[in-house]
Amino acid sequence: MENTKKTTIHDIAEKLNVTASTVSRALNGNPRISDTTRKAVLKTARELNYEPNQIASALRSGRTQLIGMLVPTINRAFFSSIIRGVEEVANSLDYRVIVSQSNEVFDNEENAVKAFLNARVDGIIASIGKNTQQFDHYEQVLERGLPLVLFDRTTPNLQTSQVVIDDYQGAYLATSHLIEQGCTRIAHFTTERKIDIYKERYRGYVNALEDHGIERDETLIFSGNLQLEDGRSHAQDLLNSGADFDAIFSASDYAAMGAMQVLKEKGLKIPEDVALVGFLNEPFTSFTDPPLTSVNQFPIEMGHTAANLFFNALNSEKKEIVPKKTVLQPELIVRASSLKKKS
Repeated sequence: MENTKKTTIHDIAEKLNVTASTVSRALNGNPRISDTTRKAVLKTARELNYEPNQIASALRSGRTQLIGMLVPTINRAFFSSIIRGVEEVANSLDYRVIVSQSNEVFDNEENAVKAFLNARVDGIIASIGKNTQQFDHYEQVLERGLPLVLFDRTTPNLQTSQVVIDDYQGAYLATSHLIEQGCTRIAHFTTERKIDIYKERYRGYVNALEDHGIERDETLIFSGNLQLEDGRSHAQDLLNSGADFDAIFSASDYAAMGAMQVLKEKGLKIPEDVALVGFLNEPFTSFTDPPLTSVNQFPIEMGHTAANLFFNALNSEKKEIVPKKTVLQPELIVRASSLKKKS
């Protein structure tokens, strides 16, 4: 029968004829241990297939080296890229990330936070769901003195660090670009403006119109879930209403793609008849026909920034963590879907 007994620090100590405490210090990088001893311990640990007891290590240090990460959905390149950015920083510091998705359901979000706390994570990085209106589950994180960093979808109701894109500026750039292309009747696809990012995108759209002397027309503003089917529905409603419009600025690439499908099905030319701009710069925007102009949110950089804010808070010597807000600047990626004026 195969011996499945795990190697312990006592086995390493016995082989090297040193104390178990010396082995422990060597494995943990204690500066009091000489390089010669440390190298011998590490070499023997490898030979004996030693694996550290993570639970015991966590009990000693008070840390599990785990981060709970909560996203609305994983099947969006934007959120998966943010996860990648967080993991790149975390893994470089020997931390691991546990990911959960809320699917925009409040109970899922609340239960995920509880599960993270039960797993004794060292803190949480999260983006709140569209329907989240109360934040007691996040307050529990802060009450335990754990770092909480919010990204993209944040709230002023929590005194915690956050990283966002300048959504106002992104929407302002997108709308101004359409106006510069000669568009004056610009429809806007949005969602319920409970979350700051959508409030800011709407505000950027409205202010760009006003700054260019164009009056806002409420009949050109459509609210939904910003999914592909919503874009299709909004575009169909626009056409059925007989409204005069020459452009669409969507707060989501998916809704913009849905609109593109309907417009093409109805024989309209893009951008000659209707110019289109989305928001997120999802990978598919380069491959639509025509390619879709969109606002780049730099998700990997957002992930890096969120992780750095997390570790700054985790390693702070101050008892009270001072919240820090980082605002990244967007970039309008101009493609054929909005270029009415050929250079």
